[in-house]
Amino acid sequence: MRSPRLEIEYCIQCRWLLRAAWTAQEMLTTFDDELKEVALVPGKGGVFEVRLDGETVWSRKAEGRFPEAPELKQRIRDRIAPGRSLGHSDSKPDEGQQPS
Repeated sequence: MRSPRLEIEYCIQCRWLLRAAWTAQEMLTTFDDELKEVALVPGKGGVFEVRLDGETVWSRKAEGRFPEAPELKQRIRDRIAPGRSLGHSDSKPDEGQQPS
């Protein structure tokens, strides 16, 4: 089975390159064995989308906000390594825990 490709399309007009690069770093650090590559894709019009093998995992337009790292990691994990623990990223503040 080939390793998945993650794409992060970001708006160059909005200057979201640093956000996209930080997101890429977080995903590569977390999924260093699972991901084949992470591509940064320049776009326009306020776009910030994360796609895994062409399937949209996060869309700023659809969600109305940027992703938090833990929720994005969970969505990607659920597709490429469903049984894997993400440690503290699996915790949710609404489960009675204080956010860190």
